[in-house]
Amino acid sequence: MNKVYILLLAMVANYNVNAQDFGKRENINKNWFFNLGDVQYGGREEMDCSKWPVVDVPHDWTVKQNASPELASSTGYLPGGIAWYRKDIEVSSEKKGNKVYVYFEGVYNNSEVFINGKWVGKRPNGYISFMYDLTPYIKWGKKNTIAVRVDHSNDADSRWYTGSGIYRDVYLVYANPTHIDLWGTTYQAKVKNNKADITVSTTIKNTIETSSLKIVHELYDTDGKRVASTSNKGLAFTKSSTDFNTSLKLNAPKLWSITSPYLYTLTTKVYKGAKLIDESNIKAGFRTIDFDPNKGFSLNGINTKLKGVCLHHDAGVLGAAATKSVWRSRLETLKEIGVNAIRTSHNPQAPYLYELCDELGFVMMDEAFDEWEYPKNKWIEGWNRGEPGHQGTSQYFREWSLRDVKDQILRDRKHPSVIMWSIGNEVDYPNDPYTHPVLADEGISQKSVRAHLKDHPNAERLGDIAKELVAVVKEADSSRPVTAALAGAVMSNYTDYPFVLDIVGYNYTENKYDSDHKLYPERVLYGSENRHDIGAWKAVKDKEFIFGQFLWTGIDYLGESHAWPSRGFESGLLDLAGNIKPRGYFRKSLWSTKPMVYIGTVKKQINQGKRWGNRLSTDAPKRWNYDENAKVQVLCYSNGDAAELQLNGKTIGERKPYDPETGVIAWDVNYEPGELKVIAYKDGKIVATDNIVTNTLTAEIRAKVLKATDEELIRQISVEMYDTNGRFSALADSEITCYVAGGKLLGMENASTNVAENFQDNKHRCINGRMLIYVKKENKNTPVKVKLSSPLMKSLNLVVD
Repeated sequence: MNKVYILLLAMVANYNVNAQDFGKRENINKNWFFNLGDVQYGGREEMDCSKWPVVDVPHDWTVKQNASPELASSTGYLPGGIAWYRKDIEVSSEKKGNKVYVYFEGVYNNSEVFINGKWVGKRPNGYISFMYDLTPYIKWGKKNTIAVRVDHSNDADSRWYTGSGIYRDVYLVYANPTHIDLWGTTYQAKVKNNKADITVSTTIKNTIETSSLKIVHELYDTDGKRVASTSNKGLAFTKSSTDFNTSLKLNAPKLWSITSPYLYTLTTKVYKGAKLIDESNIKAGFRTIDFDPNKGFSLNGINTKLKGVCLHHDAGVLGAAATKSVWRSRLETLKEIGVNAIRTSHNPQAPYLYELCDELGFVMMDEAFDEWEYPKNKWIEGWNRGEPGHQGTSQYFREWSLRDVKDQILRDRKHPSVIMWSIGNEVDYPNDPYTHPVLADEGISQKSVRAHLKDHPNAERLGDIAKELVAVVKEADSSRPVTAALAGAVMSNYTDYPFVLDIVGYNYTENKYDSDHKLYPERVLYGSENRHDIGAWKAVKDKEFIFGQFLWTGIDYLGESHAWPSRGFESGLLDLAGNIKPRGYFRKSLWSTKPMVYIGTVKKQINQGKRWGNRLSTDAPKRWNYDENAKVQVLCYSNGDAAELQLNGKTIGERKPYDPETGVIAWDVNYEPGELKVIAYKDGKIVATDNIVTNTLTAEIRAKVLKATDEELIRQISVEMYDTNGRFSALADSEITCYVAGGKLLGMENASTNVAENFQDNKHRCINGRMLIYVKKENKNTPVKVKLSSPLMKSLNLVVD
């Protein structure tokens, strides 16, 4: 594909409007009866659940269990299992005549839903949002019971932590028998001469006789001023879905971009005669995207390098039951580092993540699968050791994959942040499971895998599956390119797989950029998964035809663990508590446009020489406590062009120029207690400073409640430890006890890498002087009282509104 030129109007549903884009929804997250373990006839209408614990969803039962070295390292040594949820609801008799649906944003996995003892559906995929029609079984004005069976007994079905349960929001949706279909709106625009011609398509689902309808669309700017409107009339035919197409014209449109993510509000109203029977209000964003095999990627006509990260969906101690406010904080921190692109590895994520990317200004690679029709190896006894297991979601692929990917596209196509659809990650990993004769002669990437395993499935099958998936994606949305993340381009290039894609992602294969660009000049290339070293970034920055990279990963995550008691994978720019790690500051020096400088230190090794293994550390912590006269290497990460080092006000490190080969400025010094300070320069002028001080004994707890910006009851408390001189102590590992009144303690996240620690207790040690505490308010109006205490320190009392 020579060039993909796409102009799109995309909408997003904010927290207050309908994610399903029709009807009136009612959140039913609170007060579900929960039973961990299977129950015979658990979906029956009447059951005594009075002794079951009551939980709110989002809920993840796996993260609350005890880890065991006998369980799979791939998902963090935590168990899965089978569980039941039950909830009684009353549907007012005044609602009779409406359709009643239940909408699940995500249940992991193999969920089955019952209403009043009647089975209404099953969804194996744990990441897909889905909806069922409950109307035929509703008892109007009486008690109705929803039951959900979740079967995650194959707990090693993934290579990372998935969680278990109803881990996203749940809604009842009431709608007129004639209403906008589920995810039934889509929008595209052509922008020319400072004008936008917007094509609007609305699918109406009619469950009754043929009806004459009027559809009205109105567009509002951020000041609430109506800037465009249109209407359309037509027939919605009996018991079918009908598309209504119309257009809007907008003068001087404000474009959505990474630096200015402007969002309009689009209203859609459906009238039957003079009666309003359905409506939706959603955010709307305009932008153009352009992919070129030689020039890379352009957003709104501006050539743009993607500074991306891969993200899994867990949030440490919360597991998979994270919320919008938690991810808002995380994304804002990534934005501060300079990240501008998100890859949803390796599955569609919660609707709020897309809403946040629209609002904050991230572009997205929205991904569907980590395996196709055959399972990958899942490590059971430590990472890359022992005999692998072969549980997986592949058992449902043939029956469900086309529906799953279509539902993903229909749900997410309204988001301006989404710029490409990915149909798979490393499904072509050589010999895991697919193989090809070329593997007997060539290795993959920079590894030495050389074997053609004739008893494995033939790699030619990859092209056949890709064609089917691409066709479904194009049918649902032709405005964005289709991509995939290739693990074995050496093998896949002998199949149809990469050639049916619009753009092709390479995982850890920077060494093939030049050769494959020459061999396949029509191919649009980028790094879909990459290491953190500066060489991998230079391969993007210095090659015009490579439009970006996605680091593995943006944030540490649970699962894909090393040997016991590893809690998860630690390659993130942020730790599990959302703190920027030293490598995050190194990345900021490469990606941020704002002046910055950071210093960290490592103890000089006897045989270290000038560099460790021809490189300088990009993981140097903020520590300035060593033995007297110890040899210490001070490492500076900055986007300035030079830096100098001072100790207690005296220059001890001469001003050195920035080294583009390493991205690091370093000095070897003798330790002396006090203040170590670095000064960064640009064109001879001071642009930024940073310092480290020698810490004394830890003496004080300080904490602040992070700003609550989303309509939810969860609050985050950032805790830091200070020494006797009132300085932040990065060395502190003090044990903190947390008491909560008027709410619930959800967890204390210290970013520990040890899964054997008790993360469900109210007592935990901080790490590197920090901790993040999650509490949940009982209701909107009642504040939470929090008391933090630590031995030999004064307690701290907080009131959390």
